[in-house]
Amino acid sequence: MRTKRVCDFFLSVLGLIVLFPLFIPIAILIKLDSKGPVFYKGVRLGRFGKPFKICKLRTMVANAETIGPLAVPEGDSRVTKVGKYIRKYKLDEFPQLINVLKGEMSLVGPRPDVANSFEKYTEEEKKAVLSVRPGMTDYGSLRFHDEDKLLTGTEDPDEIYFQTIKEEKVRLQLKYIKEQSLWVDIKIIVSTLMTLLKTRLLEQGRREN
Repeated sequence: MRTKRVCDFFLSVLGLIVLFPLFIPIAILIKLDSKGPVFYKGVRLGRFGKPFKICKLRTMVANAETIGPLAVPEGDSRVTKVGKYIRKYKLDEFPQLINVLKGEMSLVGPRPDVANSFEKYTEEEKKAVLSVRPGMTDYGSLRFHDEDKLLTGTEDPDEIYFQTIKEEKVRLQLKYIKEQSLWVDIKIIVSTLMTLLKTRLLEQGRREN
């Protein structure tokens, strides 16, 4: 676990340095596009159930969680014009490197969730998932990288999410907790980057050609 934390620390520092040049133009676009802060800071449960504020670039209208479901299907009217592209390329996620640096999250681990979502877990599942730091990516992130598309056209995105996606995500979270190792983390990180490249950047290139 100490090796994992050391890797998280140094890789988060490196990631913030490399990605920082992108932050200023993106922040300007967010402010020009809609009213509200540059960052979204929602409360999530961390290791041992300790609440923390996850840091993401804001891609939706201010206070979006109070005017619609927690799940966000493709085409959701709460997503801003700029936010649509930020979400597509997962750029909204990179400020979570700050959470990793602070020790609230890890690069790899079960995705952090709101407290109410844990009501759907069994006590054993909840105990297991909250025994580790939540992560920026995991098996579930790879399996449901196009989650917004799966929820498109549904009348109740939250209900459909819990019926068709959440159960499998929990299974994959438990799979990771059982198998976790530095090598598994490396494979998930590389797979996440390759999935983003294959499904976003290369797909965009094919459309332009």
